[in-house]
Amino acid sequence: MTEPSCPDLSVVVPVHNEADNILPLIEEIAAALDGVVPFEIVYVDDGSNDATAHRLAEARARFPALRCVRHRTACGQSQAIYTGVLAARGTWIATLDGDGQNDPADIPALLTRLRDEEKRTGLDAARLLIAGHRQKRQDNELRRLSSRIGNGVRAWLLNDGTPDTGCGLKLFARSLFLKFPRFDHMHRYLPALTLREGGLVVSVPVNHRPRERGMSKYGVWNRLWVSLFDLVGVMWLQRRARNPVLEQQD
Repeated sequence: MTEPSCPDLSVVVPVHNEADNILPLIEEIAAALDGVVPFEIVYVDDGSNDATAHRLAEARARFPALRCVRHRTACGQSQAIYTGVLAARGTWIATLDGDGQNDPADIPALLTRLRDEEKRTGLDAARLLIAGHRQKRQDNELRRLSSRIGNGVRAWLLNDGTPDTGCGLKLFARSLFLKFPRFDHMHRYLPALTLREGGLVVSVPVNHRPRERGMSKYGVWNRLWVSLFDLVGVMWLQRRARNPVLEQQD
């Protein structure tokens, strides 16, 4: 895999203490996209204190298309994604979690759906967000239950029409993401923020795998309370959105 001079797609992967998952996931991403589209892989090390940085350096020697950014201290998943998108050179961004539960083999299907929806709707593809919808969740019952409740409440209050906003696998234009207001935990509300910009969200069934290495960094309760405050904030943003229709531009 050689480094493309001008990649079409940037795969952004935020990680925190995922040393054992670094190389296996990069190998899968490279295999899934080889010959499909010119791509780069952008890893954002969010202040890891294990061997993540060392594993990334090892992987960089093998995969020239891999680029690495590191936060001095942990800033959270949303900031890590934002940092990765800023560093990305591709027109299109695919995000996935660094724990190996998202399947990189699903990314080509998201790219195909993006092109199909552009033809079907007549919308500029830069206004589309393709969101993964995890099938046969490989999490414990408590996490699945909390996810169902959270998705139901969010969909009711925000009307974003997305069954699974918690899925880390998403595809969107870099230019669209940079229009979004920036706040902590914003990665959970990308569908609602896309609609706020006058865009369209399409959900696509994707694979979900059990975590084979490492430990989860996000519990049920540490997500529940911040989500309540975030929902109020995103509702406020939605109600103050204005999307003018241009009649003329010289």
